[in-house]
Amino acid sequence: MNELRGKRILVTGGTGSLGQTLVRRILSGEMGEPGLVTVFSRDEAKQHYMRLEFLNREKATDEVIYERAADRLRFRIGDVRDLAALSSAMREADVVFHAAALKQVPSCEYFPFEAVQTNVIGAQNVVRAVEDAGPQVEQVVGISTDKACKPINVMGMTKALQERIIIEANRSTSGTKFNCVRYGNVIASRGSIVPLFVDQIRNGQSVTITMREMTRFLLSLDRAVDTVFEAIRSGRRGCTFVPKVPAANIVDVARALMGESEVPIVETGIRPGEKIHEIMVSEEECFRTIESNGYYVILPVLPELRGADEAAPALKAEYSSKDDNIGVAELRELLAGANDEIKRFMASA
Repeated sequence: MNELRGKRILVTGGTGSLGQTLVRRILSGEMGEPGLVTVFSRDEAKQHYMRLEFLNREKATDEVIYERAADRLRFRIGDVRDLAALSSAMREADVVFHAAALKQVPSCEYFPFEAVQTNVIGAQNVVRAVEDAGPQVEQVVGISTDKACKPINVMGMTKALQERIIIEANRSTSGTKFNCVRYGNVIASRGSIVPLFVDQIRNGQSVTITMREMTRFLLSLDRAVDTVFEAIRSGRRGCTFVPKVPAANIVDVARALMGESEVPIVETGIRPGEKIHEIMVSEEECFRTIESNGYYVILPVLPELRGADEAAPALKAEYSSKDDNIGVAELRELLAGANDEIKRFMASA
């Protein structure tokens, strides 16, 4: 697999949880040795600590990443809201992973126009910067969320628009393939529910949930990156790639983390803009969703971008977290594999 061999790669939002895992996987060479990897983000502090982490590895197994990071990893301060900054960075890009976003649901509810500026205008700026750069940019992958499907909150609404902006760009930029990926709750990402539960249990506090009926899709950061790489490998354009991942009731997630401990569970009430169940493929999208290489692939809504794909629809109903929930035993295995910190915590619980 050499799709990224020699490529100059730009990662917007590269200091985020997904961005850092994506950069680490790119530098590992599993998709081919990259020519250059540029992290583009607005947070200088996160860039500073990411640079230290990537260039000062302590484990022998990380030496390969260290060598590649020393030679090939670059950092640029900039905001996707700033077209000039993006255009400047885009001049040195063959492949773009657009991960920059405002993603906290309550924050977007309280500051909706801030979400619009980053998630919507930022996506349009990426497209314009690619158009300005010309055909040298071969592929763009936009990182979306299950909240963009049948959105009821500002974050989901803006990410749904981001998806449409990126997919529609295939009409005007014939030399560049634009695709999206859409996935659910990433285990152990910053601000997610699993680290909160771990902290509460470790500190002897009650575990707080918003509603006992709530369910979520669950996947690791590496599984999220697998989905991003599938979009690159596929050779398709104008599609949205959705991983097949387990879903669970949030109460069962808490119980899986507790182990043998008896920790009280307190229901706090649904937060502004929060969904009870998540949906990754809607019933309206089913008829244009196919299966490819173990992923659901949503074909573009615009018929002129779809072409003639002979595959039959892979779904007859929406793909929702309310269906086929896994139990506590399976959850313990899944959560323990998320990262070393959670694995150690669960071993001691």
